[in-house]
Amino acid sequence: MIELYNSLTGKIEVFESIERNKVGMYNCGPTVYNYAHIGNLRSFTMADVFRRVFEYNGYLVKQVMNITDVGHLTDDGDEGEDKIEKKARENRISASEITDFYTKAFFKDIESLNIKTDGTLFPKATEHINEQVELIKKLEEKGFTYKTSKGIYFNTSKVPGCDIFRVVGNELKEGARVEINSEKHCPTDFALWKLSDRNEKRQQEWDSPWGVGFPGWHLECSAMAIKYLGEQFDVHTGGIDHKFPHHPNEILQSENATGKSPFSRYWLHNEFLSVGGAKMSKSKENFLTLNDIVERGYDPSVFRFWLLGTHYRSPANFTWQAIRGASNAYKKLVGFTASIHSEEEQAHPDKEYINSFIKSINNDFDTPVVLALLWKLVKDKNVDEEVKFSTIKEFDKVLGIGISSPPDRSDSHIPEDIAELIRKREEARKEKDWKTSDHIREEINELGYVVKDTPEGPEVRKM
Repeated sequence: MIELYNSLTGKIEVFESIERNKVGMYNCGPTVYNYAHIGNLRSFTMADVFRRVFEYNGYLVKQVMNITDVGHLTDDGDEGEDKIEKKARENRISASEITDFYTKAFFKDIESLNIKTDGTLFPKATEHINEQVELIKKLEEKGFTYKTSKGIYFNTSKVPGCDIFRVVGNELKEGARVEINSEKHCPTDFALWKLSDRNEKRQQEWDSPWGVGFPGWHLECSAMAIKYLGEQFDVHTGGIDHKFPHHPNEILQSENATGKSPFSRYWLHNEFLSVGGAKMSKSKENFLTLNDIVERGYDPSVFRFWLLGTHYRSPANFTWQAIRGASNAYKKLVGFTASIHSEEEQAHPDKEYINSFIKSINNDFDTPVVLALLWKLVKDKNVDEEVKFSTIKEFDKVLGIGISSPPDRSDSHIPEDIAELIRKREEARKEKDWKTSDHIREEINELGYVVKDTPEGPEVRKM
């Protein structure tokens, strides 16, 4: 039984899928005008954890993550300039060159973070213009739209009992805003189709029944979710910045176009990730990327490991001191797991630990508790080492941090300082000084190497 916090209702609920043993899940994906910053990557990593938890519980997951390659304006709403058009103009290259480059960078990042992509659909907004136009037509036929000089808008006043803030409660999140547009019937109305400026030629624009233009940012997700998951599906995820206005607008246009409610049964939002206490902003160019972390010498798995140490609904604050501590802890875990693993037939996982693990991941995806349980297992002297390895391997099916199957980075050349530590450790082992032996092994791990004891002697490799 999976229990999760549903942002739509503001309550912890028992998860029940529409179709038995299957989950349809939509994840708000990247806008590919710049590199994904580490806050964006938190959303994508947590979406991966959600998928892994559903799969661990026996569900077949159909996952869809959009690629926004047009229509996302600089104010995240209906005003300002298209972020991709702006980037292309500033760099004096084509919009397609911008989107192709940053889409490839996005896939490189999620691969580095061990985010599962097998079977996942990554539809692009520019490849689904017809679906978006058809969705607007449905809303128009039902009387939910009106036209201004700037485009076609959704008329929120036409929805009986409409509560545009129902996903966020009674108050707007900090930073959320509704731009003033004198032609709007109501401040909460939003663009479905933006008309191109007659005095300016856009790189990305299409003919439509209402004139040449491009789709509204909110519309894209509705059209692609409906196409690939149906008019109703199970789970919709995103960052907390999507709670207004993006997700409420998705709900309004989707449910009123199809006549079916709810659009998604469960809404999951991860909290912000700040850096040194400051909010990141792509527009202000004050953000960190995964590559920034890698260039400091940290493996991407260390960043994923650090992320999972904070519950997805709690704010996280990245500091270099924190990632350094996570790196040391991660190396110890990898070193320990490598030292106890053998090629012999694996033992069965420890039932008590597995039951606690399932209870934790099914309790609103509580990864910090799972990590605490993992450390408890590592230190538990009453559990056989091969049983420990099998149990850790089960944990890693959800954590996805690679501690149960680290990549083979064997190196025939062992530095002199490492070789000297191995020699001292062997002397301690011969004298049965296990405390010193264990201390030296930890020191070797912290230097980025793993030592494994075999009948033929110690085997050493890079982490």
